[in-house]
Amino acid sequence: MGDALRERFEADGFVKLEGAFPASVARECTDLLWAETGCDPDDPATWTRPVHWVWGMAQEPFIQAVNTPVLLDAFDRLVGPGRWEPRYSLGSFPLRFPHEEEPDDAGWHIEGSYQPEGASTYYANHRSKGRALLMLFLFSEVGERDAPTRIRIGSHHDIPALLAPYGEEGVSIMEIGPAIDAASAHRETAYATGRPGDVFLCHPFLVHAAQPHHGTRPRFMAQPPLYPASA
Repeated sequence: MGDALRERFEADGFVKLEGAFPASVARECTDLLWAETGCDPDDPATWTRPVHWVWGMAQEPFIQAVNTPVLLDAFDRLVGPGRWEPRYSLGSFPLRFPHEEEPDDAGWHIEGSYQPEGASTYYANHRSKGRALLMLFLFSEVGERDAPTRIRIGSHHDIPALLAPYGEEGVSIMEIGPAIDAASAHRETAYATGRPGDVFLCHPFLVHAAQPHHGTRPRFMAQPPLYPASA
């Protein structure tokens, strides 16, 4: 299991862990997220925005979701024992709703992980400073019409050569975005679909993108980082 997980991760840039945390925990988290949006889950007339961003959820269900034995073992296998920081909260929830308005954040990209002094945007460097993994936690059912994150399979292999010339300082994700898109355009696309409790563990350099929601129920997902150990 461990070797196969690592091999798939190295080849594709991501692995999907089905049922990584209980569906009952996902339901508790979803109730808390609905409260943050101010929307009524039973009244689509209140779903007036295509995306609601929610940050920093540290209630007990979110702590449980990110600390199951399955996930902790996977962190050790993919990052290494002692090489990652435990998480006691989840943040960065792009909650996507069915909406006529197209999202303005659907370009192909990798995640930035740090801001140099004086910078207004997030940066990345060739060592993936500040990020050990990108994680996608599914709290709702996500089908192909429910705005699943698009993933370019194996695209993490295309990025180090782009970042290497910028050295330790790295480069703004906004600045290098077009080059990231072009370098990975030949890759096949996968979709982060699944059930509540599924988790995708992704290489920090995996190229991915949002997309419009054409379904009927909101997609609730978190996309937090797993941080490298500070020492």
